[in-house]
Amino acid sequence: MKKEKKTYKYVFGPVPSRRLGFSLGIDVVPFKTCSYDCIYCQLGKTNAKTTERKEFVPLKQIFSELKLKLKQNIRIDYLTLSGSGEPTLYSRLDELIFEIKRLTDKPLAVLTNGSLLWQHEVCKGVRNADLVIPSLDAGNENMFQYVNRPCKDLEFEKVVHGLIAFSAKFTGKIWLEVFLLNGVTAIRSEVVRINSLIQKIKPHKIQLNTVKRPPAESFAFAVPQNLLRDMAHYFDGNVEIIADFSRTGDKKYFQATKHEIINLLKRRPCSLDDISGGLNLHPNEVLKYVEQLLQNGKIIMYDHNNTHFYTVR
Repeated sequence: MKKEKKTYKYVFGPVPSRRLGFSLGIDVVPFKTCSYDCIYCQLGKTNAKTTERKEFVPLKQIFSELKLKLKQNIRIDYLTLSGSGEPTLYSRLDELIFEIKRLTDKPLAVLTNGSLLWQHEVCKGVRNADLVIPSLDAGNENMFQYVNRPCKDLEFEKVVHGLIAFSAKFTGKIWLEVFLLNGVTAIRSEVVRINSLIQKIKPHKIQLNTVKRPPAESFAFAVPQNLLRDMAHYFDGNVEIIADFSRTGDKKYFQATKHEIINLLKRRPCSLDDISGGLNLHPNEVLKYVEQLLQNGKIIMYDHNNTHFYTVR
């Protein structure tokens, strides 16, 4: 009798990451539940914008899936709290990270927009992580409102002060992501403002990023690589431009999955959710493959009713 394949709901990957090698994702909030509605978000518009923290996902089920996944003979460079929304909205974050660290000695990263680090319970929740990657995409309140479109109870000054205070106490590594947009924040005056705040946050590394995948809004434009390199000179500290994940990876696995996606798209055009559901893959996994297929010209994208659809050429 053929053994039934285990379906994972909260644990996904490992997927090749531009920053973390092979990253085993742990998704702890429902799809697009976030305190921001960033114009550049690769997952689309936020459909549940909130700062209210809850136990969105049963803690026991996360551990059950994680234990099974860790028994597999697979490469894992990092375990990463990330996925469909803002992980610091998960109210049992402290317990979750504590138990993960008991379960494995693999390093644990938290990918966060940093909007809630001014809250004591959130700082307590992530204190045992090895690496925290927050973001700072603006240098003042007006730009913060335009780019990140935060919840009404989030003020730019409060968010920045939270980042500064957290960085002063956190004993792990902090890599601060700065997402630049062409014609908006990728100009000298804006970068200088952002850099002045970063000098107070004092992260171990500054990572510059820009649009690589279809954004939530069509007016969120990518910064050309040569301009991104120019902008890097206006930041002080350890600065790097996040490169595409093209030199690392399990090519056999990667090619097999891309082949499955192409076969699916040959039958009919699909949205990200269609591919995710049809192939039982997490949306973040699908994004990795779709990005490469678009870059290689294997598939094309078009918009219909405010949704991105993909099909073969």
